[in-house]
Amino acid sequence: MSDRLTLPLRTYRILAAAAMPLAPLLLARRLKRGKENRARLAERRGEAGFDRPNGDLIWLHAASVGELASVLPLIERIHSRGVRVLVTSGTVTSSVLAQQRLPNGVIHQFVPVDIPFYVRRFLRHWQPDLALFVESDLWPNMMIETSERGVPMILINARLSENSYERWRRLPRTIGNLLRRFDLCLAGTPGDAMRLSDLGAPRVLTTGNLKLDVPAPAADAARLAQLMDAIAGRPVIAAASTHPGEEDIVIAAHQRLRQTFPGLLTLIAPRHPDRGPAIAEMVAATGLKVRLRSRGELPDATTNVYVADTMGELGIIYRVAPVAFMGGSLVRHGGQNPIEAAKLGTAVVHGPHVWNFAEIYAALDEAHGAEPVLDANRLTACFSAWLGNPEAGAHVAGIAKTTVEALGGGLERTLHSLDPYLMQLQLRQRAYNA
Repeated sequence: MSDRLTLPLRTYRILAAAAMPLAPLLLARRLKRGKENRARLAERRGEAGFDRPNGDLIWLHAASVGELASVLPLIERIHSRGVRVLVTSGTVTSSVLAQQRLPNGVIHQFVPVDIPFYVRRFLRHWQPDLALFVESDLWPNMMIETSERGVPMILINARLSENSYERWRRLPRTIGNLLRRFDLCLAGTPGDAMRLSDLGAPRVLTTGNLKLDVPAPAADAARLAQLMDAIAGRPVIAAASTHPGEEDIVIAAHQRLRQTFPGLLTLIAPRHPDRGPAIAEMVAATGLKVRLRSRGELPDATTNVYVADTMGELGIIYRVAPVAFMGGSLVRHGGQNPIEAAKLGTAVVHGPHVWNFAEIYAALDEAHGAEPVLDANRLTACFSAWLGNPEAGAHVAGIAKTTVEALGGGLERTLHSLDPYLMQLQLRQRAYNA
């Protein structure tokens, strides 16, 4: 790499190396909080859990559940071409999704902590021939060490929010140094492409958001029927992927709505399922009856709030709830993914903080395929309007489904852009096998 490291990058690398003796303490603390897998802690130190397969290897890194879910169809298509794939991620929940959904033969590892020695150990073992980074999880040592080994790097489904862009503009040489290490950046939207180019990414193409091409989430038929039977025709609203500060707003809305809609059941699916018991305590403190899905409980006739604190079951939630509030949008998180709800015919309501999916929410709002609200009062009013007029909610949901389907196509455009790299690996693999 010809670019000399900037002072912030040199400082970061020195501090990261110096922090190596503290890494076991950090991992132990994360383990205590349920954020690490005890049996696989060595992977976080760059120690491999598997032998490297023979031949060429693509390394794909996706930070967490959302990023990994968005590239599962891409991984399947690459794997089907006979190219070996290593997938890394950084969260326990993403490792569960990897175990459930990755094709046979695709290896999953936890990404090493961004300490130079750990990253080098990881790269020495796996020796990737191509590195694909998803969205915006760009750790400096990981990028620097990979590029210095001469591994081509591509940023896929690249995302850079306006807030992140403004922060990075304060260190233009530093972000430019990192972005110039990519051979190619495949941006999710024209806005992302413009911001990445302005910060120094050399080759940027707009290929579209891969999340728009992910199939609607599946639902276990037996579990879905079980929950439908338990609900037994009651009016239902949902709050999906909620964050702290939002559950109390949803609970307050339920308190007001139940006077107009007797038997109302509110489903709360927190973004982080381990918060389920705390949310249940919050609900119980208001005098409402609550049950938790993680305990194997189903709502009964007396249940007011059902906390769906399990992984991978939003497909069930959206199928039983005609209306859903998308979390992370009434607090300053940036909003959660509305695409799955839209594809399953659920009417979406969201708060003002949606920069993580700004273009998608803008398209939905412009088409009247979602309802933006500014506060708890408007959220309650929107729930009330759609509960009182189910046809209006169904009409909004229909527009949303049509809108997200029209925005698709990113998977094929991404594969087309990757094709020269994949063909080269396939030719080398054939020569190796000959």
